[in-house]
Amino acid sequence: MRRKLALTIAAAAVLMLCVPAVALAAGSLNQVIDNLRLWVAGLLATAATVLLMIGGGRYMAASGDPGQIERAKGAIRAALGGYALALLAPVLAGIVRHIIG
Repeated sequence: MRRKLALTIAAAAVLMLCVPAVALAAGSLNQVIDNLRLWVAGLLATAATVLLMIGGGRYMAASGDPGQIERAKGAIRAALGGYALALLAPVLAGIVRHIIG
């Protein structure tokens, strides 16, 4: 469990370091929020697609093993959650804009 947490934190740190300067180099705060929203939504959609492919591959390779089928279903559920977050990115950006003003 500790290893997964450490890998997740490391991956998040790498992603935050990779934020393109273009996303932050804008004329207004609203433009910065829009640029970051697009960037994060793209990352979420990409990660969700990879998880969906992994889940589908695991499901096909499970050959009836209940444990492997559950792992595959878990990956597919995570992919669906990623797609949902990517679709909700404009709503979340609107909430942030409303809070900031």
